[in-house]
Formats: sequence, C-alpha cells, structure tokens
Amino acid sequence: MMKRLFGTDGVRGVANREITPELAFRLGRAAVAVLAADVERPRIVVGRDTRASGEMLQSALVAGFLSAGADCLDAGVIPTPAVAYLTRLRQAQAGAVISASHNPVEDNGIKFFGPNGYKLSDELEARIEELVYDLERRQDHLPRPIGGDVGRLIPDKRAANDYLDFLLSCARFRLNGLRIVIDTAYGAAFRLAPRLFSRLGADVLALHLSPNGTNINVGCGSTHPELAAERVRQVGADVGLTFDGDADRLIAIDEQGNIVDGDHILAICALDRLRRQQLPGKAVVATVYSNLGLRKALLDAGGELLITGAGDRQVMEALLAHNLVLGGEQSGHIVFLEHHTTGDGMLTAIQLLDVMMRTGRRLSDLAAQMPSFPQMLVNVRVRTKENWDKIPAVQEALARARETLGAEGELNVRPSGTEPVIRVMAQGPERAAVEAAVEMVTRALEVSLGV
Repeated sequence: MMKRLFGTDGVRGVANREITPELAFRLGRAAVAVLAADVERPRIVVGRDTRASGEMLQSALVAGFLSAGADCLDAGVIPTPAVAYLTRLRQAQAGAVISASHNPVEDNGIKFFGPNGYKLSDELEARIEELVYDLERRQDHLPRPIGGDVGRLIPDKRAANDYLDFLLSCARFRLNGLRIVIDTAYGAAFRLAPRLFSRLGADVLALHLSPNGTNINVGCGSTHPELAAERVRQVGADVGLTFDGDADRLIAIDEQGNIVDGDHILAICALDRLRRQQLPGKAVVATVYSNLGLRKALLDAGGELLITGAGDRQVMEALLAHNLVLGGEQSGHIVFLEHHTTGDGMLTAIQLLDVMMRTGRRLSDLAAQMPSFPQMLVNVRVRTKENWDKIPAVQEALARARETLGAEGELNVRPSGTEPVIRVMAQGPERAAVEAAVEMVTRALEVSLGV
C-alpha cells in the first residue's frame, strides 16, 4: 500500500527529502492531466512563500505544468489566499501554492485550488495522487507537446495589486487614528500587509519584514505572537495583527497585549452579525479543537455552533453543506464565505477591524464576550502514526482521561495531517482535570511511540 501524498492541507514534508523536485515535477504533470485534460491551452496560477526551498520546488512544479502544455501565471511571493482569488479572477483552470504555511522552514508543501478558488476535493486529490505513483512506477505516457504547444511561464505583474484591490474592496471603513502593530512572520505578506493597512489610514508599525529564506515563522508571527504583544504594550497600540508564513491565518492582540485567538475572533464576528441579523442560519462552523466558551457565547446569544473534524477543508465542507458563511479554527484560519473561498488572514483582520470601528469598542471588550474554558494542547512527536489508537496502553489511558474529565469535559486525540506528531487536546471546567487527562495520554503515547 502506497503512503498517502495528500494530507489535510496538500502535500507537505521536509523539502528536498520528502518533497523533492522530482515529486514536484510529477505532481505538475499529473495535476494538468486531472484538472485540465479537456482544455486545449490550460492556465495555472502559481505562487509561493519566502522559504529558501520555494524556488527549487516552484521551478520543478512549473516544469511539470509546462511540459504538459499548461501556461503558468507566476504570481511570485504572495499569500496562499491570493492564489485562490487570482485563480478565479484570471479564469485559470487551477492554482498552485508552494508553501508549508505555519510549519518550520525546513518543511515545504504543494497545494492546489480548482478553477472556482476552492481547495480540491478528496476525490480529485486521490486521482492526482494515483497518477503521480503511476508516473513513478512506469514510463510516463502522458502527453508531451512540442514546439509552440509547450507551455509558457508568464510573469503576472498585476497579481499583488489585484489582490490588494480585492482586500480594499472588502473594507467599508477608514482606520484614521488607529495605531496597529503588524507581524508578517517574514512570510508571504511581508510587502502586502503594511501596504493594506497603511492604505486604510492606520498608523502601522510592521515587524519581521526582511525574509532571508530561513527565518519564516521563526519566533514570530501567528504561531509566536508574544513579541508583537510586547510591542503593542510598548507603543500603546490599539491592536496587533499577526500572520503566519503564507498569511492564511490571523491571531490578534488587544490593546492590553492579550492574545485574541481564532475562537475569539469567530465569536466577535458572529455575535456582531447575530445582533444585526446578518448571520445566515444563525450558526457558525468550528472544529473539535474550538474552546467550549465559543459554543456558550453563541448559544447565549441565540446562535448555534456546528462542530467538524480538524482542518479547514472540513470547515469549508460544512459551510457549503449547511449554506452558512462563517467558520474557522482556533489557529486563526477563518473563512468568510461571502467574500472568499478560503481562509485569509488579512481579510479576517479587515472583518475584525470592521466590528471595532463600527461599534467603537476596544478589542479587549469585544473579546470578553466569549468566556475561555481551561484548555490544553500537547503535540507528541512519534516514530509512526499508524494504528496508534490500537495500542492497549493508549486505549487504557484514553478511557481514564475521559473519566477524569467527566461529562462536561472534552478529549480529542488525533494524528497531525502534516507533521509526525499526535495532537492531544483536553478541555473542561476544571484546569487540574484537564492537565491530568493530557498527562495520562501523552505519557502513554511517548512510552509506546515516542522518538
């Protein structure tokens, strides 16, 4: 049985070891065969983040596209959600992003968008994956056009400006007089984020704007917002906005320097829409990792919370299935479906700032609308994720942990789709019980599977 290529968010792994140029080339050829087989001269939008390995993998992926007869519109270093938007705007057959999002710099990945700007279905990913393995096992029999039919690489010089115009069109306010600290994580938004919020009139202090290929996400951005929080306190800023490496996530910081995570951002935006009767279905979609306080805040306001499995694709599937428009993850990956087809950190910031400016309320006040239940998440690095839940010692620890948490608590344990770790998360009304439950499960996993 072949190892699965696609995880919860594209193909991801250590660049040049697991995600090799050879694999990228085969992915390019297979993607054209699956996504644009009936198109005479398909077009594919390509972008990447600032990792050193991005140029290598983009070159190989693009070579695969071109060899299959597809033209590539090169958007350069640009946020992942920009590629989704540009794929629709350019009427391309697909979009491709070379990025490992919030992962460490040694990782990289490749993810695809369809012509509608949505991430691919499991079925389409499975077809691409099967074809990639076919190409690896036997001689490549896919078409190889020659002469003028070979694909061309075309620089998309308007890409960043067109995406910036889209974001500005979503803002119905001015930020005159507002002081904002921005942390771009040395990532794909390092040019665009300061431009966006300056254009809206804010006094912007931007951090981590000089990517060198190896500093993306290192001690900064949405996965490490502490430095930006300290800067907010130092300069007396009104709000802090921290993005991850490909800028599809936002973690905010209130004027006191407190972290405002994705659950609180969801609550702020949902409660505002509920009050204005502008939340379709009066419901929000979140994942099993959402804080119990999000459900309580929505229920108390007459709303509803629908829970899905982990991953933004599952959030999107639930939104579409139930005709809803707002959903996301505690990590800050939030979807505003009336505006965009994927999570977008800068768009999320615009929606959050819209509530602040329209209501005149400080972010700390808005965030206090959602209570936070004690919650603990531990990533256990393991040798293998296969059959982890079949190990007797782990099964016993899971049973004891659930008993410790009681009826009002929650335990969620699952393998990461992008890293060699198993995530252990517990929450409930009593912190001591939460910590004890997590300790039981992590210890059993470390003894049985730890590296």
